[in-house]
Amino acid sequence: MAIGTAAGVNIDAHAHRRGILMVAASAVLWSTAGLFVRMATLDTATLVLWRSLFAALTLGGMALVRRGPVAFVECFRDLRTTAIFVGTSVVSSTSYVFSLRLTSVANVMTVYAALPFIATGIGYVWIGEPVTRRFLLAGTIAAGGIAGMAGGSAGMGDLAGIAAALVMTAGFAIQLVAIRRHPGVDVLALNACSAAACVPVVLPFASWAVPGAVSLGAAALYGVLTTGLAYVLAMEGGRRVSPGEAGFISMLDVVLGPLWVWLAFSERPGMAVLLGGAVVLGAVGWYLGTLRGQRPVESVEERDDLEDVAVCVAD
Repeated sequence: MAIGTAAGVNIDAHAHRRGILMVAASAVLWSTAGLFVRMATLDTATLVLWRSLFAALTLGGMALVRRGPVAFVECFRDLRTTAIFVGTSVVSSTSYVFSLRLTSVANVMTVYAALPFIATGIGYVWIGEPVTRRFLLAGTIAAGGIAGMAGGSAGMGDLAGIAAALVMTAGFAIQLVAIRRHPGVDVLALNACSAAACVPVVLPFASWAVPGAVSLGAAALYGVLTTGLAYVLAMEGGRRVSPGEAGFISMLDVVLGPLWVWLAFSERPGMAVLLGGAVVLGAVGWYLGTLRGQRPVESVEERDDLEDVAVCVAD
């Protein structure tokens, strides 16, 4: 069953389900960021430098193997779109590392949980993306969990980290909407350019010494898995689902991120964070379960129209 999106792209139910799985997989990979940041005993600029180098090499190599140099040539045919992706990626990815350095992973994930609502708002204004009743209900449930997490995790001393996390979240939301608005862009090449653009930004502030094996390995995994593969899965999945859906599914990261750090470094979240995270996870699970056998995109207005048609037929 094919459907028309606000961006003018037809997406069938199978592609929609595949997009959901891709975004969910990206959330699992993205949730390892806090773990790798804690493992790498490097200052923020040096960590961003090495992470960006590994991400740029990995994604750039994949883009060249898949399409050759033309993949990068096409990135600069639409300079406005490329600038949006690269600019927001540099700001959001750097802000993410800063936020993880300045406050706890649980605090960062609490702010990141606002992603679906920010993405939905931007998507509605920018491309007229419809909002479903299921999404609104699940989002309301998740908001309750987020409020509980915020009450148990945020403190006055964490304001700088929370502000950086908010910048990161807004930047990623813009990217989710932009990939929906411009579905023809090469995600591999574009993210390789974004990672490469981070290097000159942080180079003057980073140490040029080669890190130790553990720190270098953590930076490599952060660059290849969290920054590289996770971003590609999120952007490719974002072609097939609405920005709000992509942001909502990505809230799996809100629960998994603190979990990995808790298990590896005993950075134990409070009970309020655990309970709130369980509510968020339950809301995501319920929402994904309601999608089975239903139309991928169904706005409130669209359902009302269908109900009106059914009444007319019955009469």
